[in-house]
Amino acid sequence: MWLGAYLVAMLRGSLIPLFVLALSAPAFAAEPNPANDSGTINIMRPEPGTVPAKHRRVRKPPVRRETSQPNGYGVKQDTRRGSSNPVYPIPLTGPQAPLPVPHQEVMTPAPKMPPPLYVPQTGRTLPNLPATGAGPGGAETSQDKSARCAHQAGVYGPNATGNPNAYIGSCINQ
Repeated sequence: MWLGAYLVAMLRGSLIPLFVLALSAPAFAAEPNPANDSGTINIMRPEPGTVPAKHRRVRKPPVRRETSQPNGYGVKQDTRRGSSNPVYPIPLTGPQAPLPVPHQEVMTPAPKMPPPLYVPQTGRTLPNLPATGAGPGGAETSQDKSARCAHQAGVYGPNATGNPNAYIGSCINQ
């Protein structure tokens, strides 16, 4: 058992300096050359012992243009092309708006007057109030009709209608 611990301690002792050396190796390689104090890296530097090449500027001979000789396909190089008069752009038309929506007049029919209601308890015939409904085209719905009949029973009172519940029921069923 003590042999295994000894081997582990031995390996740790040899691995730690190796690990430190592996981490420090790039740092040693990145140090600048002590003989070159310029501080810049130049990959195009000539090798030691060779004479650096001098770059000479090469001048191109001037090109002579002759206007009398055609430059291929019979077109002279200095000839103008196109019209001699200026061509101005045509102004664009204004923004194209969509057509206006046609005006539609909807004729709402006058509210239909329900026929007068005969009350058998009092023997009187009572006119109905105008019907304005919430249905399509102003039609009176069943809820509108029950509200109108209850309102009429309150307007005419118990003297004209007799029993208000019977009046409302006969009005709704009319």
